[in-house]
Amino acid sequence: MELHLHSDFPIELEREWNELLKESVTHVPFLRFEYLIDWWSTRGGGEWPDGSRLAIITAREGSRLVGIAPFFITTHEDELRLLLLGSIEISDYLDVICRPDDLLPFITSLVHFVKQNLVDVEGIQKIDLYNVCDSSPSLAAFESVADEMDLKFESKRLQHSPYIPLPGDWEAYLTQLDKKQRHEIRRKMRRATEGETSIELYITEEARKLEDDMDDFLDLMEQDPEKEEFLSPLMRDQMKSTMRCAFANGCLQLAFLLVGGQKAAGYVSFDFLNRIWVYNSGINRQYMAYSPGWVLLGHMLKWANEHGREEFDFMRGNEDYKYKFGAIDRFVLRATVEF
Repeated sequence: MELHLHSDFPIELEREWNELLKESVTHVPFLRFEYLIDWWSTRGGGEWPDGSRLAIITAREGSRLVGIAPFFITTHEDELRLLLLGSIEISDYLDVICRPDDLLPFITSLVHFVKQNLVDVEGIQKIDLYNVCDSSPSLAAFESVADEMDLKFESKRLQHSPYIPLPGDWEAYLTQLDKKQRHEIRRKMRRATEGETSIELYITEEARKLEDDMDDFLDLMEQDPEKEEFLSPLMRDQMKSTMRCAFANGCLQLAFLLVGGQKAAGYVSFDFLNRIWVYNSGINRQYMAYSPGWVLLGHMLKWANEHGREEFDFMRGNEDYKYKFGAIDRFVLRATVEF
């Protein structure tokens, strides 16, 4: 297995990168080439300093691409470390990119390569892996290799990441819920339509409306004081760039609840791999009497069931409403290999 260190984004690998990702142990939108190169252009919306450096490591067997470790080098917690591109704040799921059968030999070669080329030469002290799903076999592979090399491996639960399996039928979905919660969802959706004001689900489909809809969505986000602080000018640009990229690749779901034609609530999600990946939300406080967040979420789940989506992934965060809609827990972990 031949490994290569890239200090610039390997533009020539875009097609191979995404093809390998389709067969990888972890296939998520946050590992696609176009997402990560876009993320790197702003260092995650300003999360990381400009002094951070790319250290993407690829592995081949002959002409065949077998693994990608999309790393960058930065100072984190007062140490020089290798982190996965996308870390930490705005990319919910991350991992190395590798087929299951190649995973252990790839990670074995990878850790040895890092030791020889980045630890001994650059002074890297840790590989620091954020937001790896608890089901990823990469975790066990890193632990096994660390043990063989007498290195310290640690992993810990980082955040809840609940999801809803979808049966493909709205009524069947509702019957899965606790009786009280089923009644509450139906009551709020029904109540919103009982007045004279029109209520409808609107999903951005026309390219000419994308820019205005993105601005409207971010304005809704900013009505939350915490999200307003999060949405610095650079982060706002990053969010819009991510939405444009997803729209161009046919996997953006930018959904609004319209109350009397006005955007009362919005969710931005990825519609990818036959599931909905819920990314962020915003609510217009003027329309709270309509329970716009709950009603919009109900409409989105109804749409997802009617359109054959298999899963509704809330991604990171253990907010109570997710479980009221029937979410099941899973977790993302943080793992480190210390040299």
